[in-house]
Amino acid sequence: MKVSELKNMTSAELTSKLTELKSELFNLRFQNAINQLDNPHKIADCKKDIARVMTVLREKNAD
Repeated sequence: MKVSELKNMTSAELTSKLTELKSELFNLRFQNAINQLDNPHKIADCKKDIARVMTVLREKNAD
């Protein structure tokens, strides 16, 4: 996910994307706990995507 794509989204879209990413992170952690996750780097990628969305949301709310 690119920051330029996120900046074009509205606050409502970003909030829904954040909720979606958090549920995906939960599922990835669950899969990792029961040893069904093929690539554990997906967890780190998901966390970084969450951070990007939160940063863009914070920037939009500051304006």
